[in-house]
Amino acid sequence: MPRSAGRLAAIVAALILVCGAARAEERRDVIYQVSTLNALLQGVLEGQTPYFVVEARGDFGIGTFGDLDGEMLAVDGAFYQIKSDGHAYPVEPSLKTPFASVTYFDRDFAFSVPGKLDYPAFLAYLDGKLPTKNVPYAVRVEGTFEFVKTRSVPRQSKPYPKLAEVVKTQPVFEFKNVKGTLVGFRFPDYMRGVNVPGYHFHFITADKTAGGHVLELTTDRVDASLDASPGFSMRLPETEAFDTADLSADGAALDKVEK
Repeated sequence: MPRSAGRLAAIVAALILVCGAARAEERRDVIYQVSTLNALLQGVLEGQTPYFVVEARGDFGIGTFGDLDGEMLAVDGAFYQIKSDGHAYPVEPSLKTPFASVTYFDRDFAFSVPGKLDYPAFLAYLDGKLPTKNVPYAVRVEGTFEFVKTRSVPRQSKPYPKLAEVVKTQPVFEFKNVKGTLVGFRFPDYMRGVNVPGYHFHFITADKTAGGHVLELTTDRVDASLDASPGFSMRLPETEAFDTADLSADGAALDKVEK
């Protein structure tokens, strides 16, 4: 091969590697989501997307399972199913989800949270640290909590109820002086209906045995890490239930479900 042709081939190969690395970096900065929050609120609970697909799109996130069979939490690439007994179980990749949000967590900035803050004060403190509130963030908080109150949801059967009806009988769990990790997201208000506006956290204990969707908490000694995620990709269900659901925003129903 002539020297000039060899040099050209080397340049092309280098460009391919650089472009490939750039695309990989872009994919890491994207939140991948299955369905919309409003669809979940309206009872679109049939699992459509297998978790092996979700796991290929991120190592950190939250969600649920087909028939609303518990809460999902993913951290450091390990996926857990927190069932209605409050216990955490490894996720079988063949399980399907009607709603989940995941990303590859790459910390952009971090800080310690001072003192003992209740849930509203804790969220306000996090907000005060944000460089902008107009992009989504993946949020990881770990350490010792004075108190955490969580819930999970029992498996449902067809015809599915709306989510606000399900949570009326949700099992609730309380943890005191517990070490663990909050996994969640903060979405801007303009994404209401697509996901929860503001913060949405799931919790898992340090020994990875228990947790749930966070209802209340008081911090003790915790550190927060945030990953700004300007990219967003969503996969919508291909079902009659989704096609016929009323997906207009319902703030009152969201408050009942989240709080």
